[in-house]
Amino acid sequence: MKSWKLVSGILCIVLCVIVLFQSCAAGLANALEENGDSGGTAGLLVALLLLAGGVTSIATRNSREKGGSVALVILFGLAAVLAFSNAAVYQDLTVWAVWCVINAGMAVIALVKA
Repeated sequence: MKSWKLVSGILCIVLCVIVLFQSCAAGLANALEENGDSGGTAGLLVALLLLAGGVTSIATRNSREKGGSVALVILFGLAAVLAFSNAAVYQDLTVWAVWCVINAGMAVIALVKA
């Protein structure tokens, strides 16, 4: 599970940058169109949760305690719920939500194995 946490953490930090730029563009488009959609803002929050999850994943990869895995389940689970619930207009949020569900599932497996 150590290697999963390291690889997942690095990928989450890289994906955070991508989600951040996409969300800024979506938020700008929403503001210019004045359509009232909150997909861009939700994407920004998902990006921040991805960053927090990635850093937590890297920081707790060598820990034998359950606290790091619990934090990962909460962070990635919250990001997935937020992304799925706001993916009506901004379809890329579904991709990031699936990634968060995968990470939350792996954290649950790490939690059970600990």
